[in-house]
Amino acid sequence: MRTSLALADYLARSVLEIEAALKASIPEEWDIPPALRESMMYSLEAGGKRLRPILVLSAAEAVKQQERAREIAMPVACAIEMIHTYSLIHDDLPAMDNDDYRRGKPTNHKVYGEAMAILAGDGLLTHAFYAVTRAAGLGAPPEAALAIIADLARLAGAPGMVGGQAADILGEQGVTSLEELEYIHLHKTSDLIVFSVLAGARIGGAAPQQLDALQLFARKLGLAFQIQDDILDLIGDEAKLGKPVQSDVEQHKVTYPYLIGLEKSEALVEQLTGEAKQALADAKLAMPDTLHDIAEYLMRRDH
Repeated sequence: MRTSLALADYLARSVLEIEAALKASIPEEWDIPPALRESMMYSLEAGGKRLRPILVLSAAEAVKQQERAREIAMPVACAIEMIHTYSLIHDDLPAMDNDDYRRGKPTNHKVYGEAMAILAGDGLLTHAFYAVTRAAGLGAPPEAALAIIADLARLAGAPGMVGGQAADILGEQGVTSLEELEYIHLHKTSDLIVFSVLAGARIGGAAPQQLDALQLFARKLGLAFQIQDDILDLIGDEAKLGKPVQSDVEQHKVTYPYLIGLEKSEALVEQLTGEAKQALADAKLAMPDTLHDIAEYLMRRDH
């Protein structure tokens, strides 16, 4: 297992590599209206944990010792960050969460207007699928690239993240049940984490039984991650989070602390993380340590 210092170094180096790849991810020679390109890049380069792309890279490296796994996986890592970023741009719009700040900066629509923000999100969503095809150009087997594209369409679409967002909009305090809240979190947040781990594992050459175990690992990890977000929205440090705390309370959103209390929510994060680590062990990967340590880090995070 990595020490916390070694993991912090790995995460920091990965973020730098991912951000360099994101900067170059939209070809300069493409004839794109400057305002649209600028709006897309404003949010794509706004920083953040880069958790999902890191999971793509870590999963690709974890399956077996494959020298170029990280390089081949990088376009897919960029693709999931584009999907995540587009979802945040649209989430922040007045018609949805109506947020003024994201990652400590004004939200996209506050800078570029609502119409351009919507189009920037659309542009990132569609460009993500192009980015996945670049992995095949670097050496990913075509069948793996095709499976990744199918996963992306499903897990980011109506039966996945978009469905979770719709359920979130429809939910409200006093009406939404615990079962319905789990659906929201599993789809709005966990499904992109499932995609990230599965995509990296496919590039790494995972066997079917490994993919099954890793899907369970990512599903549990994603749910724990979102419950921890619920907790941090209630008691977190606004400066570290880069956005206002207690926004869920103000918007009357249902959360795990609202339904089961803070203490039980914290215990559930620990339980789910333990179940995730067991599923990871069951996958019998050649190099699982980084994924294990990321799961532990996410349970303890404060932003």
